Amino acid sequence: MRFKDKSVLIVGVSKGLGFATAYFLLKEGAKVVISSRDERKLREMENALRKYGTVMSISADVSSPESLESLKRSVKEKVGKLDGLAIMIGGYEEDTIEDLSGLDSMINNHLRLPLTVIHSLLDLMNPGSTILLVSALRAIDKAGANQLSYASAKAGLAKAVEVLASEMIDRNIRVVGIAPSWIYGDFEPERDWRKMRKLGEEKAPPEDFAIVAVWLMSQEAEWVNGVVIPVDGGTRLRWA
Repeated sequence: MRFKDKSVLIVGVSKGLGFATAYFLLKEGAKVVISSRDERKLREMENALRKYGTVMSISADVSSPESLESLKRSVKEKVGKLDGLAIMIGGYEEDTIEDLSGLDSMINNHLRLPLTVIHSLLDLMNPGSTILLVSALRAIDKAGANQLSYASAKAGLAKAVEVLASEMIDRNIRVVGIAPSWIYGDFEPERDWRKMRKLGEEKAPPEDFAIVAVWLMSQEAEWVNGVVIPVDGGTRLRWA
């Protein structure tokens, strides 16, 4: 088991990528703490995951300094130090230069909050641990129209992976990222997700992205650092 005796916190867990990532980490022996603002959904996911290993949920709004500090205290009480931190705060809003309606929310969700979480939790990270961030394929490759604020924020997060990795080298902490194409639908444990997509299609189920995230946080990827990996089945090769 790649994560035996390891503890991983996932912040911003949804019914898609975060749920799937927690599942695969548990299957690899990790102790997993899942966190988001929605306590009801957290409990549902915790109950569904409990049969696969040691999982705990902590409701927190990381946009609140008080709530973030409470999350930190709770994580320290439950698992002590962390071997992995995956930040998967979501949100998608289309806009253009003419309205910029999504600028504040997209910069907040995809740049400010991830960096704030890392800043707060950094002293919980063990030497040899990994921080994983989630950018987007449209941010590191060809962006589409009406994605100005979203793609710009996710591109900033991709650059932050590189900068953070350079800062964390002397602490022996890796920082890596994934750039998903389109995470489609909610996760369901134990299903045959490979039947749900075709190579080269933009949409894929959460499992396809989660297994790459888990690999990047494992010791198998310990020589991968400061990069964002496109996870798209090759869909970018079809873009004109």
